[in-house]
Amino acid sequence: MRKRVSLNQDWKFAKTGVVPASFPEDWESVTLPHTWNAKDGQDGGNDYYRGTCMYARKLNACDCDESVIEFEGAANSADVYLNGTKIGHHDGGFSTFRYDLTPYLKDENLLCVAVDNSANDRVYPQTADFTFYGGIYRDVNLLCLNHAHFAVLDYGTPGITVTSEVNGDKAVVRVSAEVVKGSEVVFATNDETKKVTVQDGKAEAEFVIDQPHLWNGLEDPYLYEMKADLYDNGTCTDSIAANYGIRTIVIDAKKGFLLNGREYPLRGVSRHQDRWAKGNAISREDMEADIQTILEVGANSIRLAHYQHNQYFYDLCDKYGLLIWAEIPYITQHMDNGNENTKEQLKELIIQNKNHPSIYVWSLSNEITVHGVTDDLIQNHLALNELAHSLDATRPTVIAHAFMLETDSPVTSIADVNTYNLYFGWYLGTLDQNEKFFDNWHAKYPAKPIGFSEYGADANPAFHSDQPEAGDYSEEYQCVYHEHMLKLIEERPWIWCSYVWNMFDFAADGRDEGGKHGQNQKGLVCIDHKTKKDAFYLYQAYWAKKPMLHVCGRRYVRRCGDQTEVKVYSNQKEVSLYVNGSLLETKSGDRVFTFEVPMASDLKVKAVSGDLSDEIEIQKVAEPEPSYQFMKKAENWFDKEDIDENYFSIKDTLGELLKNPKTGPIVGGMMKKAQESRGDVAKAAGNNANMMALMAGMTLESLIKRAGDSVKPEQAKQLNDMLQKIHK
Repeated sequence: MRKRVSLNQDWKFAKTGVVPASFPEDWESVTLPHTWNAKDGQDGGNDYYRGTCMYARKLNACDCDESVIEFEGAANSADVYLNGTKIGHHDGGFSTFRYDLTPYLKDENLLCVAVDNSANDRVYPQTADFTFYGGIYRDVNLLCLNHAHFAVLDYGTPGITVTSEVNGDKAVVRVSAEVVKGSEVVFATNDETKKVTVQDGKAEAEFVIDQPHLWNGLEDPYLYEMKADLYDNGTCTDSIAANYGIRTIVIDAKKGFLLNGREYPLRGVSRHQDRWAKGNAISREDMEADIQTILEVGANSIRLAHYQHNQYFYDLCDKYGLLIWAEIPYITQHMDNGNENTKEQLKELIIQNKNHPSIYVWSLSNEITVHGVTDDLIQNHLALNELAHSLDATRPTVIAHAFMLETDSPVTSIADVNTYNLYFGWYLGTLDQNEKFFDNWHAKYPAKPIGFSEYGADANPAFHSDQPEAGDYSEEYQCVYHEHMLKLIEERPWIWCSYVWNMFDFAADGRDEGGKHGQNQKGLVCIDHKTKKDAFYLYQAYWAKKPMLHVCGRRYVRRCGDQTEVKVYSNQKEVSLYVNGSLLETKSGDRVFTFEVPMASDLKVKAVSGDLSDEIEIQKVAEPEPSYQFMKKAENWFDKEDIDENYFSIKDTLGELLKNPKTGPIVGGMMKKAQESRGDVAKAAGNNANMMALMAGMTLESLIKRAGDSVKPEQAKQLNDMLQKIHK
């Protein structure tokens, strides 16, 4: 019978591309999972090490017929050597791959793995707003097998595939197993057994289940088990099993998402897999903790961005009933030389994960049109769409479009369903442009389902404001932003999915903004995966069934003025606010309760609803607390009376300024610097014609505010002075 032996221990590591001739005793000792970018990939500067590193360990031969090594994830490319002989090469940092070591094994062996995350034009991802950690960052195992065994080598296959189809009060369950040698397979599920003869390396069977127990999301994620035993000349030589769920999904242009025939709005969060000081080399305990936090906020779906995640995480989603959007890292920049790699990564994603009932859609790409649309890009997407359907006819395909892509682009007609990533109200534009976009789509394409694949606003919980605005990175503006978005989504049930970007802050080493280096701060929870921002509780108020109440602003302690706003989030219908022990006011409302509180002295503010209560403390101060301010107020950049309207100024629109041959180079230089502080995606988007068209109508002043600390107040003043010297 098969045996899986962990090879996570006793590795040596060095930043070299040279395969050692003998075991390198003097190299650094490491335990897997491991990444070499846990520190430099999270500190900003976009200067983390991207190159080739070598891992080495001793390996004793296994007492079995065949030995197969299994890597659950090595980023981004790997070459595997045994005793100096190259066994195989794998491109793609997020999927399982395996190699047969049997012909090369001796009693004692030296196993070496060269892992490379350097830039190239073949392997995705290459341009994206997250750190491309290098390393063997998931488990490595040795599979000890008999000669006759279920297949393991082709695209990391689990060896068994289970699909189901619901017909009235019955379900037809089809199972297929790939076999290496062996004569027959015995399948067993739901107390029924079937013996099948192996033909052409495959065994297939069909079961009919009366009154099937459906996998029903968070409410009842019931899992069946399919067992498979392989026999060779009457002897059982291998045994595997797979959990599966019976369920139906429909995505409808009018009703949105339907699970098992009932409307089931997908209200979700996106997740990157990394953690502070660990990078992507995380543990099962880390994954379990993430699931519990996601369940706590009340989400029923997760967009696992922007690549294949750990098998254990998909298992957890099956277990807890979270519906999963799965995707490959075909992102931001199409590379003509990378087409084959997108196909290989899609094959691995689908073949390795087809059994998971939690996965409901295969995503072909994310914001891939940022650099523009080419014929090669379109043809590759058409090929990927066809490939996905050939590998799995039970799930739809989707593309997450960048917000600057025109809705009539041919790219929007490739996948089965569409979604858009929109950031109006944060990067540019106003909040109401989000609903205008969706309403226009729904009116223009009433038969085409539309989803909301990304939206978010950065917040550093150290920054606070009583007049929050886009670009100030305050915890308060993130709340204002998400209050608007949640209302928008709830009022439009035909938006078939929605995903907050992001559940957790994550590393993006190219970023340097909002008071943090190397982080995207759009998470509802900080990069420590513990500190919950106030917006987290807003989502709880909308999504969670468990009664909850939260007083916002506990980090906004020192406040000035005669009164202050106190906001309470709750899924209860009535909230009472007490100030220094006395009832201030009782309000009826819906999720968001806002109170104006007089500040004569220091305050203890307590919100109560039934048995629920929460409180904060506020200190009255004479002047605004400087540490709460991300940047000086924009209105002080220059005096209004100094503006001569006969000359250009930052009050003019970007389109007007770029069009002028004298002001254009000045403004272009400022924009380039601001884009560089936000990483590779922002730099790429800055060259997108549609993006520039969207920004053309905004004043330079409003764009500077969104740029945060990449344009200092004194620089804005200097820029305005320069523009005021150029006559219109």
